[in-house]
Amino acid sequence: MDAAQQEATARARELQRNWYGEPLGALFRRLIDDLGLNQARLAGVLGLSAPMLSQLMSGQRAKIGNPAVVQRVQLLQDLAGQVADGSVSAAEATERMEEIKKSQGGSVLSNTTQTTSSSGAPTVKRVVREIQSLLRSVAAAGDIIDAADTLAPTHPELAEFLRVYGAGRTSDAVTHYQSHQN
Repeated sequence: MDAAQQEATARARELQRNWYGEPLGALFRRLIDDLGLNQARLAGVLGLSAPMLSQLMSGQRAKIGNPAVVQRVQLLQDLAGQVADGSVSAAEATERMEEIKKSQGGSVLSNTTQTTSSSGAPTVKRVVREIQSLLRSVAAAGDIIDAADTLAPTHPELAEFLRVYGAGRTSDAVTHYQSHQN
């Protein structure tokens, strides 16, 4: 691997860390270990081709483009936690993985399983992550920043929104949102 490829891989892993909380290689290896899978089986449950999974794990690709796949990753993370704490057996986990494989919809990764407040409304973090997922599904962070720079002279509020929500960290976007609610 030459220096340019190494730099591109490092950048992809850093983007993954910002978008998903950690590089996808580490996340997927943990799922493989915790759920007793191999890469081909994980790819099948997620609805990815084996080469795509490999590219995401190695940092040749930065993002998961399909929101349904992102949701399946979250569901597998939750399942792995349940297997680890003993609340789900290996046999039950196998059945649940089949259900996960068939699941549809778009969600985002989160470090918490709480997605709604006690009133039933989505949490601020959940809403922010949905906005980020939507923006990042159509453009890379660098492209979003370029768009914000272009818009800044005539639409400063929109430029700020793009920088914070499209290219920023989730925690910074949550803080930004909360500071503008007062």
